[in-house]
Amino acid sequence: MYPAVINVKPLKNYKLMLTFDTNEVKVFDMKPFLDQGVFKPLNDESLFNSVHVSFDTVEWSNGADICPETLYEQSIKFEDCA
Repeated sequence: MYPAVINVKPLKNYKLMLTFDTNEVKVFDMKPFLDQGVFKPLNDESLFNSVHVSFDTVEWSNGADICPETLYEQSIKFEDCA
């Protein structure tokens, strides 16, 4: 089982700052997903910024979500981004 997302903050350039229930803070880059199906509307920055925690992952106001395993595996530690 992967850690659950407990907090999310949208950042510039379609990135998400994620806090997991392990107290890890990581950054996930959504750009590679923005040309795919349900994620295409997230190119609208105001829609992208509507992201919020839903159960153990993140969701946008249009109902798009992404699995927590992907968020955890493909994100990098926040410290490595600075």
